[in-house]
Amino acid sequence: MNKTEQKKIVELLRDDEEYYNGVGREFRSNSDIYKLLNDPESFGKPSGENVNFILGGYVHTAILEPEKLIANYPISEASSRVTKAYKEDIKANGGKMMITRKEVEKCTAMIDKIMDNSVCLSLLTGEDVITEEPGIKEIEGVWWKGKADCINKDQELLVDIKTTADVSKFRKSASLYNYDSQAYIYREIFGYDLVFLVICKKTLQIAIYDCSEEFYSRGEQKVIEALEAYETLVNDPLFDIKDFVKTDTL
Repeated sequence: MNKTEQKKIVELLRDDEEYYNGVGREFRSNSDIYKLLNDPESFGKPSGENVNFILGGYVHTAILEPEKLIANYPISEASSRVTKAYKEDIKANGGKMMITRKEVEKCTAMIDKIMDNSVCLSLLTGEDVITEEPGIKEIEGVWWKGKADCINKDQELLVDIKTTADVSKFRKSASLYNYDSQAYIYREIFGYDLVFLVICKKTLQIAIYDCSEEFYSRGEQKVIEALEAYETLVNDPLFDIKDFVKTDTL
């Protein structure tokens, strides 16, 4: 793929629909890593909606693309997700999950905490800062996509915003949710080191984690293993994916 073709694809990927459901489906992404390594039968299938994804997305959008907030996150005034009122709101919303007013209040507290912090602002703002920037690159012979939350060219850093239930357990979460492979893929695509800006949903405590070379190396290894799993489990016409079993030693 030449540079002109790459630029055209990146322009298409600026549209969320193209990124997730259009031309973007032709590329591997970090979200594929977990499925290929742990649940290859689900590879290529859409992931189900969940509350944490919606809350994290709301915080991201409010900070990085506030103009999209109203259209992307309709609010339910229901008191909780188990009420009849919420179910009626979901039905009116085409069956898609919504964020509740109480959840918006929690998200707003996180957003305000981040935007009132000078260290966070120094990472997210500057003379040469780009937000929600897509990119593609061939890695290990396969084309990958990524969308950087924030590219701070002034500091030559990628900044990725994460919400967590417990900041003290973020190291474990980073391995469990493959943030190491994300850091590796994004550094390959965008050319900068990555830092995670993390906020606790309960205490509003903020933490900033940079990435060691060991962390990037673990991510690279996951990418290699995921591509091997794709070739042997998904792309091999001689293997029936329903026969997959995960094996390990205790």
